[in-house]
Amino acid sequence: MKSLDDDQAVETISIPLAGKSSIADHMVIASGRSSRQVASMATKLAAKIKEEFGKVARIEGLPVADWVLIDADDVIVHLFRPEVRSFYNLERMWAFGDEQDAKAGAA
Repeated sequence: MKSLDDDQAVETISIPLAGKSSIADHMVIASGRSSRQVASMATKLAAKIKEEFGKVARIEGLPVADWVLIDADDVIVHLFRPEVRSFYNLERMWAFGDEQDAKAGAA
């Protein structure tokens, strides 16, 4: 999160996935203002993960950099250009179950 903040990522959120999915414990979603910024953030983040944790993060989507996925095992990071993020709307997909659970609990 600090790396993304240092690189001026926009609308950064962290979604806890523990107990909801076996793919990771957390998902981070953030936007960059351009493909160039998204690519730069992804490259720097992967380098920091390797430096600090000794893990080689897998990166998908870097050549185009509209949507870059960084798989760091327990954490999945999605970096988007704003238009692409709006189109896929991953936040809604992962938070949808929580909204339904909250409504059912309030009833």
